[in-house]
Amino acid sequence: MRWPTVFAEFVLVPILVAAAVWCWHNGIRTTVFAPQGDAPAFSATRYVGPWLAGAAILAIGAGLVAVDVLARAFRRAR
Repeated sequence: MRWPTVFAEFVLVPILVAAAVWCWHNGIRTTVFAPQGDAPAFSATRYVGPWLAGAAILAIGAGLVAVDVLARAFRRAR
């Protein structure tokens, strides 16, 4: 009965990693300001905490599930 669980978790790991990457990209906002008068043009980067925290949580979850997949797949039967 462990192989369906191993397969399900094996499929879950890339999904969690993709969700973490998506959250990370949403957590970094870059705004470009045009020059006005004597002020030069510049860009500002803002980091959005909840998105970055979600990315970290998803990455930790993916790592834990990956460790569990390896433990279940290579565990010896009793």
